[in-house]
Amino acid sequence: MLIRIPSLLDADTVRYLRGVLDAPDSPWVDGRATAGYHGAEVKHNQQLDEDSPITRELADRVLAATERHPFFISAALPNRAYPPHFNRYSGGMNFGSHIDGAVRVLRSGLKVRTDVSITVFLSEPHEYDGGELRIEDTYGAHEVKLPAGDAIVYPATSMHHVTPVTRGVRLASFFWVQSLIRDDSQRALLFELDNTIQRLNATNADNASRRSLVGIYHNLLREWSET
Repeated sequence: MLIRIPSLLDADTVRYLRGVLDAPDSPWVDGRATAGYHGAEVKHNQQLDEDSPITRELADRVLAATERHPFFISAALPNRAYPPHFNRYSGGMNFGSHIDGAVRVLRSGLKVRTDVSITVFLSEPHEYDGGELRIEDTYGAHEVKLPAGDAIVYPATSMHHVTPVTRGVRLASFFWVQSLIRDDSQRALLFELDNTIQRLNATNADNASRRSLVGIYHNLLREWSET
């Protein structure tokens, strides 16, 4: 299930992040520093130093936005998140086909299973050529290049890659969520049910029927969730 989240970050937040990321003293390092053995073979980009206080401060801003965004919560049903990172592509940089690692380890030692991958675009599409995120699923390959502040949410089990950036600079944030619902097909059903309920709420449909659907949603969530 691929879901676009419009305006996950508002314009002021994007402007602030860009001001920091575009600064000449931003601590960019070789992106392979955080790649696994196989990922390092195909990863050609820059990444903000994950040990930098700047990275942690920007990551907190991104996570705070996700907590305020009901559409994101409905799509990902987050249990815990691995803190956002930030990457930079220019001059032909790319990231070859790969599947994200299944488990990430927080500084505390707590392990996060990567059920859901999230990419938040921080550059406008007209600022660079190439740099499309291509995600493969059972229906083929999907090419994603979104306005700054928009995000794409997709199963971390998906094969994906970033095409070479041939002009300009592509900036993005990326992170992973361990969902309350491990199975992508179950998450998709709950997402569709939640959105159906919201549409019915907007039309003042039969109140008893809406209450029944809300009950079904929460009973399914209770049945399927992992806490």
